[in-house]
Amino acid sequence: MSVLFTGRARRLGDDIDTDTIIQSRRKRETLDPAELKRYLMEAWDPAFAATVEAGDILVAGRNFGCGSAMEVAVTVVLGAGIRAVVAKSFARTYFRNAINNGLLPVICDTAGIDDGETIEIAAAEDGLRVRGLASGFTAAAEPLPPAVRGIVEAGGLVAYLKRHGDFQTAAPAANTIADQP
Repeated sequence: MSVLFTGRARRLGDDIDTDTIIQSRRKRETLDPAELKRYLMEAWDPAFAATVEAGDILVAGRNFGCGSAMEVAVTVVLGAGIRAVVAKSFARTYFRNAINNGLLPVICDTAGIDDGETIEIAAAEDGLRVRGLASGFTAAAEPLPPAVRGIVEAGGLVAYLKRHGDFQTAAPAANTIADQP
């Protein structure tokens, strides 16, 4: 197993919406991640952002990132030095925005992870594993397709495309509808 991230778990609840992650009014002030990080989770706990350290890992329940599709809700997490979010489930748009921006979204049972515990996220043959270093908690995470892992590892979709130029695509099959007279 190859460890991808190790960090302090910052425990959140279910249904953390994008306006809780960062209030939408903040994106009118700036889009600079270094500035935005001061406002991470301010609607939930105004003191939260000041306690975040680079390398922390957000741990949530169900439906993390629900609400609006604002990409700044990923930008603020990355700006705070958080490289991964572990949750029971993600809103579809937040999940895609996370991947496109290089934030690792990990789907697994988070019930056994305590706030403040040091956890590690590791790549295994069958996907990802999340482990609590003090408690011994272990959970198998849903695997990410190789292309998705490549995007996250590159630092996001733009970085991936700059490095690779394009995605590998399969050649069209013979006798497709386009080939018909």
